[in-house]
Amino acid sequence: MVVDFESELWLWEARKTESWTFVSLPVEASDEIRDRTDGLRRGFGSVRVKASIGTSHWLTSIFPGGDGAYVLPVKRAIRTAQKLEVGDVAAVSVELVDL
Repeated sequence: MVVDFESELWLWEARKTESWTFVSLPVEASDEIRDRTDGLRRGFGSVRVKASIGTSHWLTSIFPGGDGAYVLPVKRAIRTAQKLEVGDVAAVSVELVDL
């Protein structure tokens, strides 16, 4: 399953000083991911994915977030390479890898 979407980068409220930056997946796609990964999720309900933003590609996990959406952490190296900051909107692709 591949999900392509656009999302605004946001900072995790609980850890602002450490700049944990995320994008939220669409709720509808998150619901489908939950259905497809029942019994396959890892710690904290995470799901392994291949993620892409622009020319950057990496392996990571998505995590259940608020409002029913999974969230994707976007590390500093990716933000720097793609010239993204909190508040910018990014075109994102995630592909489930453990199905």
